[in-house]
Formats: sequence, C-alpha cells, structure tokens
Amino acid sequence: MLRKLVLAAVLVIAAAAFVDAADLDVYRSEDCSCCGKWAQYLKKNGFKVRLHNMSPDRLDKIKTEARIPEKYASCHTAKIDGYVIEGHVPADDIKRLLSERPKAIGLSVPGMPIGSPGMEVGKKQDPYEVLLLKEDGSTEVYSKH
Repeated sequence: MLRKLVLAAVLVIAAAAFVDAADLDVYRSEDCSCCGKWAQYLKKNGFKVRLHNMSPDRLDKIKTEARIPEKYASCHTAKIDGYVIEGHVPADDIKRLLSERPKAIGLSVPGMPIGSPGMEVGKKQDPYEVLLLKEDGSTEVYSKH
C-alpha cells in the first residue's frame, strides 16, 4: 500500500513538473471572450498558454484535422504534447491526461456548459462531463463536474 502511495505521489510531482514545461496552444476566434478566460485560468494553473486567433473557417479546419467530431466540439481547440483539448476542460483533467498518457486523441467538454472554467456566471453550475476521445472514434467519461 505504501509503495502505491509513493508511486502515486511521484506521478503527481512528475506531471506537475511536466505541465510547467509544456506549452498549450489554443486556437480560437478572436472575438470569443470565454476562450480568453479559459486561457487565463490555465495560466493560473501552471500552463504556458499561446493564443492563436483565427477565422471561423480556419478554426473548423483545425478541428477537422484534429479529428474532433462536430458533436464533441466547442468554441476553441487546444493542443498539448500530442493531445487535443476541446472546449472548457478543467486544468486537473488535463494534468491527469498528461500523467496517465492514455492512447487517445484527447479530451472534450462539448458545448459551453455554464460553470466550466471560462464559463463562470455567478454561482450557477451546470453539471457536465469531460470525455476521453479515443483513437477509434468512441468516447468514455473521463470525469464529471
């Protein structure tokens, strides 16, 4: 049991160190304020964020190239260390993804749920799921918020 706890602690520390060195590229429409709020939230959580403003057509092309099905799309697409992060995914879920390294395309929070990072509206909090987008096109629930 102690060995498992020590291993878990080492993985958390390694993930935190990795996140500090990792760049997250965020592709968004220039006039989308919630994307900027999400980027600021990630910076506060240890990520190095680079914003790339682009036309809606170019953003759609990036989503297509990243193999994000339309039903799992959101207002912005990010890339980090070989993974795609679609929408308002919480920082802890991204850190977990980078620590566990599952064979997957990445994570998605479809739509723009109220209360997700960057989509805060007072104290309102809609329940939402973070989905793991698998290579074969299927998904599974990665976390619930």
